[in-house]
Amino acid sequence: MNKTIKWLLAVSVVTAVVFGAYQLITRMPLGSSIAPGTQIDELNGVGIFYNGGVNQSYGRNLTATGYNLGLRYQCVEFIKRYYYERFGHQMPDSYGHARTFFDRTLPDGGWNKQRALLQYRNGGVTMPAPDDIIVYAPSLFNPYGHVAIIAEVNPYAVVIAQQNAGPVYSSREAIPLVQQGSGYRVDNSRVLGWLRLPVPAD
Repeated sequence: MNKTIKWLLAVSVVTAVVFGAYQLITRMPLGSSIAPGTQIDELNGVGIFYNGGVNQSYGRNLTATGYNLGLRYQCVEFIKRYYYERFGHQMPDSYGHARTFFDRTLPDGGWNKQRALLQYRNGGVTMPAPDDIIVYAPSLFNPYGHVAIIAEVNPYAVVIAQQNAGPVYSSREAIPLVQQGSGYRVDNSRVLGWLRLPVPAD
């Protein structure tokens, strides 16, 4: 067996082990005694439920009229259910992973047609506000991205409410908010920006 074949074989074995470990870890509760589907928090009367391993799901959640809220206990399901229950908002595109909620082609303050929401870039001139949907880019171990609801904003931080942050993370997280000139940056390199309902016309 020549060196090239040995090298390819070794790479294949390592890849298989890493992939297997990733699949196992992201489907395990990692020591938590909380049962998936247990309510662990709420924001403005909308429940936040425990998911267990981040890649677990428990069937699609549909409204009585058939509107798709997403896969139960995933992050997307919470933000869509929050907007539906709190505001009666239905997104024109009711599908997609978290990463698809932010349209990178839009200018700051542009209209996101898929979600029927205004979209603001992280670092732009619009400060995040409570009830905004904050969108995270994918990462090495999370190719789907992440979304959460902004629960609180103060001059120094935003506090997010989230579902399926992982079995060892909290449903709430504070992230530093930095003012840079006329812009506002949520100080996390993965945060792309935030989405917001337009103010109703008088």
